[in-house]
Amino acid sequence: MPWKKNDYPPSMKNLDERTRGKAVEIANALLEDGYEEGRAIAIATAQAEKWAEDHPGRDMGDGESSGGEGGRKRGSGTGGGTQHVVPHEGGWLVKDEGAEDGQAYGTKEEAVRQAKEDASGRGGIAVIHRADGTVETTHNYR
Repeated sequence: MPWKKNDYPPSMKNLDERTRGKAVEIANALLEDGYEEGRAIAIATAQAEKWAEDHPGRDMGDGESSGGEGGRKRGSGTGGGTQHVVPHEGGWLVKDEGAEDGQAYGTKEEAVRQAKEDASGRGGIAVIHRADGTVETTHNYR
Protein backbone atom coordinates (compact mmCIF):
# COMPACT_ATOMS: atom_id res chain seq x y z
CA MET A 1 0.00 0.00 0.00
CA PRO A 2 1.59 3.31 -0.97
CA TRP A 3 1.69 5.92 1.77
CA LYS A 4 1.15 9.67 1.65
CA LYS A 5 2.23 12.73 3.58
CA ASN A 6 -0.67 12.42 6.02
CA ASP A 7 -1.24 8.66 5.73
CA TYR A 8 1.88 6.80 6.83
CA PRO A 9 2.81 3.76 8.93
CA PRO A 10 2.32 4.25 12.69
CA SER A 11 6.01 3.48 13.27
CA MET A 12 6.89 6.74 11.50
CA LYS A 13 4.78 8.94 13.76
CA ASN A 14 7.72 9.99 15.94
CA LEU A 15 9.81 11.23 13.01
CA ASP A 16 9.81 14.97 12.39
CA GLU A 17 7.66 15.99 9.42
CA ARG A 18 10.57 16.48 7.00
CA THR A 19 12.23 13.17 7.87
CA ARG A 20 8.89 11.35 7.81
CA GLY A 21 8.19 12.73 4.33
CA LYS A 22 11.53 11.37 3.12
CA ALA A 23 10.84 8.02 4.83
CA VAL A 24 7.46 7.77 3.09
CA GLU A 25 9.10 8.57 -0.26
CA ILE A 26 11.79 5.92 0.26
CA ALA A 27 9.31 3.31 1.54
CA ASN A 28 7.07 3.80 -1.48
CA ALA A 29 10.04 3.36 -3.81
CA LEU A 30 11.03 0.16 -1.99
CA LEU A 31 7.48 -1.18 -2.28
CA GLU A 32 7.60 -0.51 -6.02
CA ASP A 33 10.83 -2.51 -6.13
CA GLY A 34 9.05 -5.47 -4.53
CA TYR A 35 10.14 -5.16 -0.89
CA GLU A 36 7.85 -6.54 1.79
CA GLU A 37 6.02 -3.78 3.68
CA GLY A 38 7.70 -4.28 7.08
CA ARG A 39 11.16 -4.42 5.56
CA ALA A 40 10.47 -1.34 3.42
CA ILE A 41 9.39 0.63 6.52
CA ALA A 42 12.50 -0.36 8.48
CA ILE A 43 14.91 0.47 5.65
CA ALA A 44 13.12 3.71 4.79
CA THR A 45 13.12 4.92 8.38
CA ALA A 46 16.84 4.24 8.82
CA GLN A 47 17.72 5.83 5.46
CA ALA A 48 15.53 8.89 6.11
CA GLU A 49 17.15 9.46 9.50
CA LYS A 50 20.60 9.26 7.89
CA TRP A 51 19.45 11.61 5.12
CA ALA A 52 18.17 14.11 7.70
CA GLU A 53 21.57 14.06 9.46
CA ASP A 54 23.39 14.60 6.16
CA HIS A 55 20.94 17.28 4.97
CA PRO A 56 20.10 19.57 7.89
CA GLY A 57 16.73 21.25 7.51
CA ARG A 58 16.64 24.61 5.84
CA ASP A 59 13.71 26.96 5.76
CA MET A 60 13.86 28.04 2.13
CA GLY A 61 10.50 29.78 2.16
CA ASP A 62 12.04 33.07 3.30
CA GLY A 63 13.48 34.14 -0.04
CA GLU A 64 16.94 32.67 0.55
CA SER A 65 18.64 30.84 -2.22
CA SER A 66 21.68 28.66 -2.10
CA GLY A 67 24.65 30.18 -3.84
CA GLY A 68 27.03 28.14 -5.93
CA GLU A 69 30.54 28.82 -7.14
CA GLY A 70 31.72 32.39 -7.49
CA GLY A 71 28.70 33.74 -5.61
CA ARG A 72 26.31 33.05 -8.45
CA LYS A 73 22.83 32.16 -7.31
CA ARG A 74 20.55 29.64 -8.91
CA GLY A 75 16.99 28.96 -7.93
CA SER A 76 14.30 31.07 -6.42
CA GLY A 77 14.44 29.52 -2.97
CA THR A 78 10.78 28.53 -3.27
CA GLY A 79 10.70 24.87 -2.40
CA GLY A 80 14.15 24.09 -3.68
CA GLY A 81 13.56 24.14 -7.40
CA THR A 82 14.80 21.73 -10.02
CA GLN A 83 18.33 21.56 -11.40
CA HIS A 84 18.90 20.08 -14.86
CA VAL A 85 22.19 18.69 -16.16
CA VAL A 86 22.06 19.03 -19.94
CA PRO A 87 24.56 18.72 -22.81
CA HIS A 88 25.93 22.09 -23.89
CA GLU A 89 28.60 23.09 -26.46
CA GLY A 90 30.83 20.04 -26.00
CA GLY A 91 30.36 20.01 -22.23
CA TRP A 92 27.53 20.03 -19.71
CA LEU A 93 25.37 22.76 -18.22
CA VAL A 94 23.70 22.91 -14.80
CA LYS A 95 20.67 25.13 -14.99
CA ASP A 96 17.43 25.83 -13.20
CA GLU A 97 14.30 24.45 -14.77
CA GLY A 98 13.04 26.91 -17.38
CA ALA A 99 16.26 28.95 -17.42
CA GLU A 100 18.06 29.68 -20.68
CA ASP A 101 21.55 29.60 -19.18
CA GLY A 102 23.42 28.15 -16.24
CA GLN A 103 26.90 27.08 -15.16
CA ALA A 104 29.02 25.19 -17.71
CA TYR A 105 31.22 22.21 -16.82
CA GLY A 106 33.75 20.30 -18.90
CA THR A 107 32.55 16.86 -17.81
CA LYS A 108 29.21 15.34 -17.00
CA GLU A 109 30.58 14.05 -13.70
CA GLU A 110 31.43 17.59 -12.54
CA ALA A 111 28.02 18.86 -13.58
CA VAL A 112 26.17 16.00 -11.88
CA ARG A 113 28.15 16.49 -8.66
CA GLN A 114 27.30 20.21 -8.61
CA ALA A 115 23.63 19.74 -9.49
CA LYS A 116 23.21 17.13 -6.75
CA GLU A 117 24.97 19.36 -4.24
CA ASP A 118 22.82 22.36 -5.18
CA ALA A 119 19.56 20.39 -5.17
CA SER A 120 20.43 18.69 -1.90
CA GLY A 121 21.29 21.98 -0.21
CA ARG A 122 18.06 23.58 -1.39
CA GLY A 123 15.76 20.64 -0.83
CA GLY A 124 15.11 20.38 -4.56
CA ILE A 125 15.50 17.95 -7.43
CA ALA A 126 18.42 17.18 -9.75
CA VAL A 127 17.43 15.85 -13.18
CA ILE A 128 20.30 14.28 -15.11
CA HIS A 129 19.93 14.12 -18.90
CA ARG A 130 21.73 11.95 -21.44
CA ALA A 131 23.70 13.40 -24.34
CA ASP A 132 20.59 13.05 -26.53
CA GLY A 133 18.59 15.18 -24.08
CA THR A 134 16.41 12.41 -22.65
CA VAL A 135 16.19 12.01 -18.87
CA GLU A 136 18.66 9.49 -17.45
CA THR A 137 17.89 9.78 -13.73
CA THR A 138 16.35 12.02 -11.10
CA HIS A 139 17.52 12.71 -7.56
CA ASN A 140 14.82 14.05 -5.23
CA TYR A 141 16.03 15.84 -2.08
CA ARG A 142 12.63 17.16 -0.97
